Amino acid sequence: MTNGADGVIFNIQRYSIHDGPGIRTTVFMKGCPLVCLWCQNPESRNFHSELFYSRAHCDGCGKCVLACPEKAIELNEGRSRTDRSLCKACGSCAAVCPHEARSLMGRTVSVDEVFDAVCRDAIFYQRSGGGVTLSGGEPLAQPEFAIGLLKRCKEAGIHTALDTCGHAPWETMEQVLRYVDLVLYDLKHMDPEEHRKATGISNDLILHNLKRMVRESHISLSVRIPVIPGFNDTLQNLRTTARFVLEELDPSLPVYLLPYHRLGESKREQLEAIQGPPGIVPPGDEYVESLKTILESQGLTVIIGG
Repeated sequence: MTNGADGVIFNIQRYSIHDGPGIRTTVFMKGCPLVCLWCQNPESRNFHSELFYSRAHCDGCGKCVLACPEKAIELNEGRSRTDRSLCKACGSCAAVCPHEARSLMGRTVSVDEVFDAVCRDAIFYQRSGGGVTLSGGEPLAQPEFAIGLLKRCKEAGIHTALDTCGHAPWETMEQVLRYVDLVLYDLKHMDPEEHRKATGISNDLILHNLKRMVRESHISLSVRIPVIPGFNDTLQNLRTTARFVLEELDPSLPVYLLPYHRLGESKREQLEAIQGPPGIVPPGDEYVESLKTILESQGLTVIIGG
């Protein structure tokens, strides 16, 4: 019997050690209400399947051109190029590509299918204190699927974690949290307008949900700050963040600093995105350590990475 609605995911990552305690399986779900300029999983923004294309693996054989029912592909300078306005991500081109230059990112799955994949590594969860983490994208954007999968995992005694940006109706979050042991909650910026400029939405609902979660639930919680140079690494924002955690949440909450990296830029290229990357330079180790020192001086417990 199937439990919960089907969902759309783009990856199931086994043996993950960065999305909660122990060895974990991270299920990456499609769809997100935010459009962060620095997004490191740009393939997660949309709910539907999308075409990934690696120009380096393409030899210009032209098989994809012939296979495309929408006539969306042409050859240019010895390589194929896709008109994304015509592409429907049907997968016909990927099926005939002899060099795996083309692939589909995103597929519809059932709760049972993903649960079976999660259970394959149950012995590693038991030995390491690990479990399953729902990430994305934004898991709360597919609440029925998230609830179905988390419920199955909880019933099986598997530790569950939710990696979230926090932008969802409280009613949705409250239902999902019933089956969650740990929440990894992103704080990107404390100023509503700055948050809107960089992510497309204000942080009002995000902060409201976080405060309510701390007041009304007893779930383990970690605050995670993606360190984006030129955006949220100012002294003012760091101090405001520290005050928020200390005064509005819980002084004992651990705060994780997650340094920006460039993985998302190569993914944007594979999506053939018109808009280029924002040119953010990843912060160096010493610089991130200095931010950690600033937050610790305000009274927080800070960890780099995780």
